[in-house]
Amino acid sequence: MGAGWAWVLTAVVAASPEPKVEPKVVSPLIKVRPGAAVEGRAEAKLSVARGECEATQVVLPGAIERVTAQPLTLRAEGQSLTASVWREAYLDVKTPSNSQGRTGPWPDALVPVETPGEPSLPTVLYVEVCAPEAQAPGKYRGELRVKADAKAMTAVPFTVEVQPFVLPATASLPTSFGISLYSISRGHGLAPESPEAQKLLRDYARTLLEHRVSAHGLSMDAPPVRFEKGRAVVDFQAYDAEMAPFLDGSLLPSGARFTTADVRDSRKASTEEEKVAYYRAFAEHFKSKGWDAQLFFYAKDEPKPEDVPLVHAQSKRVRAAGKIPVLVTSPLDEALKGTADILTPTLNCFFPRPGPQTCRNILPIAKLRARLPADAKVWWYQSCNSHGCNGGPIAEAATERAYTGWASYMVDHPAPLNRAMGPLAFLTGVDGELYFDTVFAYNTQDPWKNLFEFGGNGDGTLFYPGTPQRLGTSTHQPVVSLRLKHLRDGLEDYEYLHLLAKLGDAESAKALARRLTRSGYEIEPSPAEWETVRQALTSRLRARWENSEYAKRPGVSR
Repeated sequence: MGAGWAWVLTAVVAASPEPKVEPKVVSPLIKVRPGAAVEGRAEAKLSVARGECEATQVVLPGAIERVTAQPLTLRAEGQSLTASVWREAYLDVKTPSNSQGRTGPWPDALVPVETPGEPSLPTVLYVEVCAPEAQAPGKYRGELRVKADAKAMTAVPFTVEVQPFVLPATASLPTSFGISLYSISRGHGLAPESPEAQKLLRDYARTLLEHRVSAHGLSMDAPPVRFEKGRAVVDFQAYDAEMAPFLDGSLLPSGARFTTADVRDSRKASTEEEKVAYYRAFAEHFKSKGWDAQLFFYAKDEPKPEDVPLVHAQSKRVRAAGKIPVLVTSPLDEALKGTADILTPTLNCFFPRPGPQTCRNILPIAKLRARLPADAKVWWYQSCNSHGCNGGPIAEAATERAYTGWASYMVDHPAPLNRAMGPLAFLTGVDGELYFDTVFAYNTQDPWKNLFEFGGNGDGTLFYPGTPQRLGTSTHQPVVSLRLKHLRDGLEDYEYLHLLAKLGDAESAKALARRLTRSGYEIEPSPAEWETVRQALTSRLRARWENSEYAKRPGVSR
């Protein structure tokens, strides 16, 4: 898995003096780049569970500036599904993340289909179909009709088979990805206190929830508190207005909820007694609301040796308040022993591999659990150790190899690496995933021109700021990345595997997960193999679903 590996996975479109008239349907696991030929089909065929979204790519021939698309509605016996269509915009990568990346244009931002594109780059449409839980199973058919620079293209037939089994609306795997009102406001040129920025924050967080991801941070405003005779009197009105829709299932028609929520520290709590009382009030409020999300306290991030006393102090006071788990981002460390209820090392700390090591204490998850209290949870997160923290290939070959192959959210890494965390989580049994930010580059640069942070292209940024000036729209909106779609698809892979195990075939689920992700740095490169595994999962789930208790739940149609 060296420098050439990216080219095995990355299909590219060749310039041709006489391009074919027909659009091509291409796997979503292929990043379509300028320069060489891409194979595709004339017809799109998708399979989707109820409660799931699935997508494909349609590559249009020729040099095209403007695309218009008719609404794509798929029909079957009085039922219908509506597809969403975006145009893929390109990021010009100036420094590769490592030897698996390349300089030049990479597809990433999904912009409104009518947004003008650069004619010298491939024209790729991302077409997505989402099936609600109540959708009737069956085959739905329709045609994608588009015009390229006012010229009608050949219609692309679409067949979408809605499966009988249902994925849960709320993710089975806990996650917590960072997002910030202040970063969003800066990226969009808005005042954080403005109603427009406040609405936009909810739009971003809603988009994460739509992609099975829970968030921490958001407005970051701690609820007002005063102290009376050692008791914290907290006004949760503004907090509830912001967070309750994400925690009680009222925000989305599916009823999806955040799986986690972070305690917001308050500067008003100045003494140890006040801090404990404040944390206790936070926990009691969650309990009174009946929210199922895992409330947790995020201790000092990636603590250095000089931070150890602080982490111990934080852990002690939070635990004194009651049942709020303390999350510590560190490999197993004797100096931090006893501080973490949710120990969260980087991905690299779980998988020994030959050559230089990229974590100071590598322990496979079974060995790590054996050294923790029985009720401790183990999460993980990606960092620059998944690609190298300086950017570009490392001159020393052995060191460069140590930073390649890992599951990764980088723009210039192959799509299977972007998708791998979900099936990898199922295979290992890890309890959750953390990610530090989704809009980091909004603070430092223009994300449309550059996403290079911490040695990688896109580290900490999974969105683009969709301003009216950029998109030609009337309002601001979050622009999602292909990488967020791949991340979502990986979480849906987790749901397929998790459901198959719950239906009594854990052995097959493990075997199929292993075909995709043998370890954190051994990810199956072939899009065709990913499709084959998904087909096998679908077949096994169909066979077991009909007679399962899940199929007999009230409101689940057959």
